[in-house]
Amino acid sequence: MFAATTLTGNKPEQYAQLADQARGLLHGEHDRIANAANLAALVFNSLPDLNWVGFYFFDGNELVVGPFQGLPACVRIAVGKGVCGTAAQTGQTQRVDDVDAFPGHIACDAASRSELVVPLFARNGDLLGVLDIDSPLRGRFEADDQAGIEALARLYTDALEPEPHG
Repeated sequence: MFAATTLTGNKPEQYAQLADQARGLLHGEHDRIANAANLAALVFNSLPDLNWVGFYFFDGNELVVGPFQGLPACVRIAVGKGVCGTAAQTGQTQRVDDVDAFPGHIACDAASRSELVVPLFARNGDLLGVLDIDSPLRGRFEADDQAGIEALARLYTDALEPEPHG
């Protein structure tokens, strides 16, 4: 079984420890739902000051909520709408210090004050969805958080598509 451990050191060191734990959880598993569920639980239970961690999957038309930790969420988000839809549309991570200042922010959890959303892509470049992390604190996410969560997102997408052999 898996037991959460306390992260130590500075943020880059903590994210390296988290990445090691994520590799262990994802190793040998290629199912997107199983891996998303475990990764959301790992991040939610390991990092401080978060109130929502989860996945939205692109269904070819819009983003649909997937596995998450936190309060019930918006089920569907249009591409280009809110922080998640903007990340999906632009293909760029969105790090928002104050969601109230983000044009068109969708308030799924009224307690959220800052947000970090990383778009997820298959090796062929197709949009898979987004990894969304919310905090009740304004300015919760820094550059080190963005780099760490982007690394975890890559571990997730790499696990879905193992390298071909030969």
